[in-house]
Amino acid sequence: MQQWIAEYTIDSPSGAKVVTESYYLPTVADVRNEISKRGGYVLTIRPHERSAVERWMARSSWWQVQLLRGIQFRSTVTSPGVALWRLIQSETNPKRQNILSPAREALSRGLGVIDALRALNIFDHGTLAILAASERSNRLAEGIPHAIQSITNKRKNRNAIMLTMSWVGFDILSIVQGMFWGKGKIIGWFKSHPPHDPVALAKYTVVVGRLQFLWGFLTWLAIGMAVAMAWIILSFWNNRGKKDFPAARIVRGIPLIGAYLRDLGFSDSTAAAARMLRGRVPIADTLMQASEATTFPEVAQYWLGAREDLSRGVSLGAALDKDPLTKGERMELAAVADLDQVATVMDSISDMRQQASKIKHNLIVWAAMILSSLYLVIAFGSAIYALTVMNMSMDSMMNQFLPGVGG
Repeated sequence: MQQWIAEYTIDSPSGAKVVTESYYLPTVADVRNEISKRGGYVLTIRPHERSAVERWMARSSWWQVQLLRGIQFRSTVTSPGVALWRLIQSETNPKRQNILSPAREALSRGLGVIDALRALNIFDHGTLAILAASERSNRLAEGIPHAIQSITNKRKNRNAIMLTMSWVGFDILSIVQGMFWGKGKIIGWFKSHPPHDPVALAKYTVVVGRLQFLWGFLTWLAIGMAVAMAWIILSFWNNRGKKDFPAARIVRGIPLIGAYLRDLGFSDSTAAAARMLRGRVPIADTLMQASEATTFPEVAQYWLGAREDLSRGVSLGAALDKDPLTKGERMELAAVADLDQVATVMDSISDMRQQASKIKHNLIVWAAMILSSLYLVIAFGSAIYALTVMNMSMDSMMNQFLPGVGG
């Protein structure tokens, strides 16, 4: 499904009239068919593209929370779908109206509230999984606070990482800037004031060469890392809502960060599974929905594999008892006897994975600080090393003008 902007003409009492409307349909052919049913003649059909301001506003966690709270408030007197429709109708900001238009189109075509929220393409898979699990259990209003808490926790973790990386980046940028602008002058001075003694000159040349290589390596290393981080951040921003793309695969390959994302994926998906099991959602649908609750392929494959084993007649406990669960988690699942116990164990796994992700989050922050400190130590050490090179040149100059001093 995608949002399209169509421009077409239609006959009216006053003559041909040009109309521009948005449609939320799978293909261009579907849009053409819809316009033909109205007796219109298509002029242009193009995919809808949000402006930079609209993309920033749509992906703001603050606005996502306000949207969910608006649905929750209106759901006390009506259904969630009608609550979302009334919320969209009451919006007066043109940019927000444009952001909400895919949901309005989805609702107008009879789709459910979760399909409408998914059409917005602003929520991550974990949040949508919590909402979908609650909706399948006919308790969407009760699930919204949990979704809001998930958004808030992820925002806090993201802000903590960004704050640490900004502080580290500022320190490294300051050092790199100094080396970048001062390297040419300092190295140039060294090369223009070499010692005159052949033995000292040979040693001096080696030392200057090493210093030049080290500063060049540190400078380009920092530039390369800055470019890579900028590319990864922009890639995640532009591909938000997608499960797999090159930047995501690279990040998942980093040991500590990959384990952190895996724990978050298990926490979100097991919490969604527990909510659906308590709502008496069929187990096959529960496992399929849980696989949609994460962008981490290994976690999604776990749920799909369990669903496939279950379809072959394997017991539920045995189907769920597999990698990449830990030994303790698998022991808990091996002892379950009914779905209520499975839901309890899923909640327990979700809590344990959430705690594990917090520990890994702290380790990521400390690792970033340690690596940046190591970089700074090397940079400062090379600066002190440069002073020794300068002393070699100064000693040679003093010996040249005062021959008796070196004797």
